[in-house]
Amino acid sequence: MLEMPGRRFRLRLGCDSVATHGQRLILGVFSAETARADCSVRRKHRDSCGIRDTFHVMLAFAPIALLSRASLSALAVAHASGTSTDLGGCPLFPPDNIWNVPVDTLPVDPNSAAYIQTIGANVGLHPDFGTFWEGAPIGIPYIVVPHDQTLVEISFYYPTQSDPGPYPIPPDAPIEGGPESDGDRHILIVQVGEDGSPCTLWEIFDATPNRDGTWSAGSGARWDLSSNVLRPDGWTSADAAGLPILPGLVRYDEVLSGSIDHALRFTTVPTRGEHLWPARHDASPSTNPAHPPMGQRFRLKASYDISGFPPEVRTILQAMKTYGIILADNGSDWYITGTHDTRWDDEVLSTISAVKGSQFEAVDVSSLMVDADSGQAAGRVDSDLTGDGLVNAGDLALMLGAWGSAGGPADLNGDGTVDAADLSILLGAWTLP
Repeated sequence: MLEMPGRRFRLRLGCDSVATHGQRLILGVFSAETARADCSVRRKHRDSCGIRDTFHVMLAFAPIALLSRASLSALAVAHASGTSTDLGGCPLFPPDNIWNVPVDTLPVDPNSAAYIQTIGANVGLHPDFGTFWEGAPIGIPYIVVPHDQTLVEISFYYPTQSDPGPYPIPPDAPIEGGPESDGDRHILIVQVGEDGSPCTLWEIFDATPNRDGTWSAGSGARWDLSSNVLRPDGWTSADAAGLPILPGLVRYDEVLSGSIDHALRFTTVPTRGEHLWPARHDASPSTNPAHPPMGQRFRLKASYDISGFPPEVRTILQAMKTYGIILADNGSDWYITGTHDTRWDDEVLSTISAVKGSQFEAVDVSSLMVDADSGQAAGRVDSDLTGDGLVNAGDLALMLGAWGSAGGPADLNGDGTVDAADLSILLGAWTLP
C-alpha cells in the first residue's frame, strides 16, 4: 500500500517486479514518514494485469500533475542520481542538451584517424582530478550557493566576451589549484533558484580576490541551467571552447551512484583554429586539418573491454563509450577533467592510464544539431510513452511498470536498463496541466 495523509492507494509496479530502492525514494516524496511500497507480484493472468496495475499507479501518482515544471525538475534530479546532495537539486541543462545525449550510435568522423594520431594513439588517459598533489588540490572545484547569495563586483580583462557582474561569489569560494595557484584558477558556482525559478551556473577564469571584497578575472560566463541557449558565436567562456565546464566534469557523487549520464571534458595540446557545434570559440593559430577543432566529440570504442578496471573507473569509461568526451580547452593530451574531492582514491583513478588514445574514435555529431545557436540535440527519445501527446502520470505508470527491465520504450537514455536516469528524463519533459 501507498499511504498518504487521509488517503491510501494500492501500488502495483508490474507483474514481475518488486519495489526497488529507487521506487521507494520516489514514494517518499509524498509522505516521508508513512510512505511504503508493497509490490504485489502476480505471475498468473499476465494479459489482464497491465491495465489494472497502470490504473493503481496513476492514482498513486496523480498528485504529480499538480507540481510545477521546476518542482518536477528538482524531483528528477533529487531522486534520479543523488545529485541533490552535490548540486543543490539543480539539473545541468535539459535532458536533450548536447552534453546529456548518447553518441554511441553516431557515425565516426572522417578525420578520426588523423585526430587520434595527432593527439597520441599510444598516449594514455590521465585523470586531471583527485585529492592533492604536492599539497595542492587536484581538479576543478565548485560550490553551491543560495538564491540570495550576496553579489560582488568583478572586472574582466576580456570584458567584451564576458557576462558582466556582479557575481554571487562567496568569500570562501574554492579556486582551482588553491588560493596560491598560478594555473587557470577557475571558480564554478551553482546558484539555486528562488521558489522554483531556474538555477544558474556562473563560471570564472583566472579569478583573484581583491582586498576590498571585489574580484578580478580573465573572463566570466553565466548560464540558465533550464535553457539550451549557447553563448554568442565567437565568444569564449571560462573555457577556451566557449562551453560550460561543470557539465563535463567527473563528479564523485555520480561515480558513487554507478552512472554518469553526460559527456566528459578533456584537453589536448594540438588544436585547430576552428570550432564545431556546440563549441563557440577556439584558441589556436593552426590550420592543420589533422588537428582537432574545439568542440570535437570522441568516444571510447564499444569493443574495448573495461571489465578489468575498478568499479569507479568502469563507470567513467562506460560514460566515455555512451556519451563520449568533448574537446574543450588547450592542455595536456588526453587529460580528463573532474572535480577536486578528498573522497577520491588517486591510486584507483590512476588505473585509467591503461586506456590509450588508439581506443578512441572521433564522432560526427552534426546530425544532432537543431539550431546552431542552441545546445538542444535532435533525436531525443520521446518521453510520451502512451502516445497521447502528453508526458504525464500515464507515462510515469508505464515507466515504473518496466522498472529494472532491460531496454524497451521506457529506456529513454538507451543504456539498456529502465532506471532513475530514465525517470529524470521523463520528469524533465513533464507536461503541465
